[in-house]
Amino acid sequence: QVQLEESGGTLVQPGGSLRLSCEASGLTFSTYAMGWYRQAPGKERDMIATITNTGAGTNYADSVKGRFTISRDNRKNTVFLQMNSLKPEDTAVYYCNAVRRASTGFVNYWGQGTQVTVSS
Repeated sequence: QVQLEESGGTLVQPGGSLRLSCEASGLTFSTYAMGWYRQAPGKERDMIATITNTGAGTNYADSVKGRFTISRDNRKNTVFLQMNSLKPEDTAVYYCNAVRRASTGFVNYWGQGTQVTVSS
């Protein structure tokens, strides 16, 4: 019954801003690192940003560094992606990811994705 539900994707003009949200349920949210990934048509799914379970540490892909900010609210079981200075190449389906360590490796959960289209 683990669910990750993304929201906020829409059509936006180049240079504009957008905030994506991902609400998690069915898991102990504060024990999971969270991430945002994106996949454009014909491309592989790429990591965009990650954040530790406490929110103390973040990592960003070079392509979005300085433009995007990942954050989380553990009381609301929600992770956010603030996207500024959007470019057409940011157009993709954006996916929310939750990950934690297990004895045999890592446990991953994915949301259904939300479409972001950057176009004038």
